[in-house]
Amino acid sequence: MDGTRFILAGSLIDGNGADVRRNVFLTVKDTIITAIGSSTDLPRTNGAALDDFSHCTIVPPLVDCSVSLLRSPSVDREVQLSTEEADIAKQTAMLERHISYCHGHGVLGVADSGDLTDLVQGYQERGGRSSIVDIRSSGLLCRSRQDWPAGDPADRDFIKIAYSCNIEDEEASHPRLANEDLCRILQQRGGRKAVVVANGRQQIDEALEAGCDAIEQGYAMDEDNLQKMVKKDVLWIPSLIRAKNGLDSAASGGSVCCRFSTRYVAPGKPLPGAEAFWKKMLAEHLAQLRLARKLGVKTAVGTGAGSVGILHGESMVEEIKLFMKAGYSLAEAIRCASDIGAGFFGMEKLGALSVGRKATFLVSRGTVQQLPRKLSYLEGIYVDGAPSVAYRKNPVKTVGKKRLTHPTV
Repeated sequence: MDGTRFILAGSLIDGNGADVRRNVFLTVKDTIITAIGSSTDLPRTNGAALDDFSHCTIVPPLVDCSVSLLRSPSVDREVQLSTEEADIAKQTAMLERHISYCHGHGVLGVADSGDLTDLVQGYQERGGRSSIVDIRSSGLLCRSRQDWPAGDPADRDFIKIAYSCNIEDEEASHPRLANEDLCRILQQRGGRKAVVVANGRQQIDEALEAGCDAIEQGYAMDEDNLQKMVKKDVLWIPSLIRAKNGLDSAASGGSVCCRFSTRYVAPGKPLPGAEAFWKKMLAEHLAQLRLARKLGVKTAVGTGAGSVGILHGESMVEEIKLFMKAGYSLAEAIRCASDIGAGFFGMEKLGALSVGRKATFLVSRGTVQQLPRKLSYLEGIYVDGAPSVAYRKNPVKTVGKKRLTHPTV
């Protein structure tokens, strides 16, 4: 039947923030969704392909607005150093591995930063496995005036500026960017979107006044900052998992790695006052996100994957859970984890599921009530209306008496 495929779903979360739709069908033709309706109105298929996921929930592909594909999230400092000093072949292997982790967890779009050697950009241009994930790259993370311009800014999909150090870093390893330098960089960005990592009321205010397009992290902001973000239509990428990992590690006296919602704790010496600090920081950040939702601040999910303890792909579920803890409904959180990020970074093939859009989506086995947890165990991934050839539902194979698994960090 002229290449038409029908998809039956027990539930559909379309990524537009609308309520969950139950018992629906999608009609797909030439990679495009041409109809969405109630399963009771499913037309006669007349031999067309019919994929029955009436026991599953369909959601849009996820987009992580903050990753470092060339950094290891290992809690082992020696592993981190070895990856930083690795040759091109080993870095490429790590890049492929992290891309595979993202794809395997339904993260089909990422915004990458910290590519010192343009390896990510070159890999995309050569048509490597990065084609299974839509990547937007900022190239070198801009930390000082010497970092700009670094190469040709026109080659960057967006620019990312570290106006504050990461919230979990005890002290900055680079000199702080001056306000006048921030303003100069933003004036010379050449039309590219600018994401600024900023924490603290004053630095966030300065970034907003300088004309940034998005604030990443945004810890210790106030209501005035949020009001300005609404007025200026600035995106907020909170990265709550950083504070959650800080709290978990402080409480246990070790380092934390989130993996399938289970914390792996490594031995370490607890820091006096650290637990109280992170508990306060996380509570305040959740409260500000709750207020941001009320005020109408546009928010998107960005995990910071590649930072210590934040795994590529898997951490998206944890960040979505924290959005829901801040008061977002499941449908709202999925929109923040898909359509908003896709729209901001110009990922035209990703985003909300509606008539006229690409039929690229995730199939999660089970009910809506089992989300977002079940996103860690996808039933399938569809790309352009067909099952993804790169996705393996069960990545563990049994060979004789040996069990082969994907490498872990």
